[in-house]
Amino acid sequence: MTKEDELQKYMTLIEYYKEQLKTLEYQFSLIQSTVADQAKAMITLEKLNGVKNDSELLLPIGGGAFINATLKNSSKILYDVGEGIVIEKTIEDTIKNIEIRINELHQTEEKISTMAQQIQNESSDAQNKAEMILSQNK
Repeated sequence: MTKEDELQKYMTLIEYYKEQLKTLEYQFSLIQSTVADQAKAMITLEKLNGVKNDSELLLPIGGGAFINATLKNSSKILYDVGEGIVIEKTIEDTIKNIEIRINELHQTEEKISTMAQQIQNESSDAQNKAEMILSQNK
């Protein structure tokens, strides 16, 4: 393999690693957004716990918007368990499930961070090898 071919190989690898890092950064930001959403739901449920039936509430619906609502049954929450399946749970059980989801999301964040660091290391290695080839051509 000629030095030009080798240099081209490393430059292609560097671009490939950059794209992988962009994808991981995007996934990381989606997870952070989901964690924030889950945390807001948990805060709302904690505030809802102990509120009496037929109480009037300002209910957050996202985006800084609220609606006026009347609480009909504070003992049961409809909870999405995935794939469009919704089940009825107590506030306490729902909070526990949300905590589990948040912990799983944090674990995924850690995995993504580890992957990003590995890719960054590989990219740095490729960059160093490309620079070495360039310095030999001078």
